[in-house]
Formats: sequence, C-alpha cells, structure tokens
Amino acid sequence: MKRRFARWFARGAIGLCTAAACAAAPPTGLQRDVVFSTPAPLARNEELLRRLVSPLHAVDMQKAMAGNPLAMQASPLAPAQQHFALYVPTSPAPASGYPLLVFVPPWNDARIPSEWVPVLDRNHVILVTAAGSGNDADVLDRRDPLALLAALNVMQRYRVDPARVYVGGFSGGSRIALRLALAYPDLFRGALLDAGSDPIGTAQIPLPPADLLHRFQQSSRIVFLTGSDDAIRQAQRARATESLEQWCVSDSDGIMLLHTGHALADAAGLAQALAALFKPRAPDAAKLAACRARNAAALAKELADAESLVDAGHFKQAMQALTRIDAHYGGLAAPRSVELLRALGSRGETH
Repeated sequence: MKRRFARWFARGAIGLCTAAACAAAPPTGLQRDVVFSTPAPLARNEELLRRLVSPLHAVDMQKAMAGNPLAMQASPLAPAQQHFALYVPTSPAPASGYPLLVFVPPWNDARIPSEWVPVLDRNHVILVTAAGSGNDADVLDRRDPLALLAALNVMQRYRVDPARVYVGGFSGGSRIALRLALAYPDLFRGALLDAGSDPIGTAQIPLPPADLLHRFQQSSRIVFLTGSDDAIRQAQRARATESLEQWCVSDSDGIMLLHTGHALADAAGLAQALAALFKPRAPDAAKLAACRARNAAALAKELADAESLVDAGHFKQAMQALTRIDAHYGGLAAPRSVELLRALGSRGETH
C-alpha cells in the first residue's frame, strides 16, 4: 500500500498540486456547488473494506461482490455527481502549502459557517465539505468516500501541505471523522472532533491493519472540542480517550468550550482547535513499544484460545470467540482470524 500511495503522490494524484494545476491559478474565496472530476483511489471498495471494515465482516461483503469481477476496483460514488462547498483563503499559500480541513457535517447541505471564514483566513486553512453527507446518509457507501474524494481532489487542485491534512466534523460527523482518521493515517494527520466521538476498537470503529494502526499511533493528532454543558458528549469523549490510550495513541488533546451545550464551535473554538492541531507531540518510544507488546500478547492468547476451540470441535464457542476478536482487534487479528474462520467453514460452520 505504501508503494501504491507513493506512486499516486508522484504523479500528482494526491499531495501538492501539479505544476500545471498550480499555474492555472484555481479560484480562491468561498465556492459553492463545486464538482470534482478525479476519482479517489483510496475510496475504491477494496480500500474501504481493508481499512474501515473488520476482517470477518469484510469477508461477507467480498462474497456479496463475488459475482462482479470489477466490484472491488470500483468506487461507491461517481465523482461528477457529488457537490461540495469549498473555502480557499485569498492570501497566498504558506511556503509549505495550505493546511486542509475536510469537514464532515451532520446536516445534508454543503455549507461553511460564515463566522469560521476569518479564522480560516488567519490560519491559511482550506476547508471543504460535501453535500449529502449528513447523519442520514450511508456511512461506508457515501460519508466515508465523500470525505476521501474531497481531500484528494483539493490536494490535486491546490498547493496543500500533506503534513497538515486533517479531517473534522460536528456531532455525528465528528464520529465519522474519527473513523476516517484511524483508517487513513497516511492521508489525514489528525482529527478535529467537535461534540462527538466513539471508542475505537469496536464493531462500529474497527481497528485497521497493523501498518495503518502503527502510523496512527505515531503521527496522528486528535483534538476534542466539547461544550461544558454537553454532558453526553463529555461522556463520549471520556470513553473515546480511554480507548485511544488502550490502543497506544497518546497525542490527543481536549478543549472545553465554556457555557456551551451541543452546538457547533464558534470562531474562537475553531481557532483554539486549529492551534492545537498544529502542535503535534511525538509519542514516547519506550511507552509505545510496551503498549504495543501488551496488546499483541493479549491478541495472541485470544487467537490461541479460539484455535483450541476449533481443534476441540467446539465450533459454536469458537465462532463466538472469533466474533469477539474481530470486533475488538479488527485488522490487527488478520490474517489469522480469517484463517480460523475458513477452518470453521471447512467444517460446515458459518457465521
């Protein structure tokens, strides 16, 4: 995957815009009803399943696509049929390129809060958000690939700093943003979570394969924005933070918005969040290694216990154990979890 990603970067598919695109002086300021034409390789079905779906669940989805040989290479979205709102600061890009924030909303229209514009200008931040990406939209077939399509097309069109590409959201959109930051740490270097979050390492937000999780642990910055009067999201944040620590993610920060309930961050809150995002902290190498070793040992024991159940013919219990492993460890447990599933299938057991 790293080699493929490097090839896309080199030929201008992602990363800083090509010389020709930069020379064309793409428009700045607020742009509505923007249409992007370039497909996003990272939003193909094969990548969505590999990164965002637990391995055992992905097996089921791959079976459903087995009758269509092109399905795994296809994307769930046609780029030219999607619409976005885009804000590009009118000031020249910094020497390293613009920071980029891909914003996932809970509402369905593509809009950029007017009070955010001065903050985006001061920080030289591009913001892009999609239409039809609200809480009622399908997550895997729409909300996830829309954010990826937005990021990759803006990076192709404008001079963006690949080290400062972030995904954010509000409320239900914030929960999608965390999911994307976890699965795509080679694209997004952090997440701005405004009034919404979930624990990672669950059936809803499964862990990606080890290489991606390790990158997330090492180089992703997570910033929580929570209203002081929003008790539900404070509890969500506590659970999410605990899960990040369990999975060896140390670079997170929280900002409390005083006298605020469940409401979109105002200009001052956005400014605080961007300032925090721009100050990543490297993890302690020894602590990170020790944390990874603890999780690896726990996973190895659970996989060994599940294998023993298979060998002993306790197929129902083995399937229950595999289901728990798949939900908790996700991509970390593959390919062994998938091999054990196939062993059960060879004995006539299904899940």
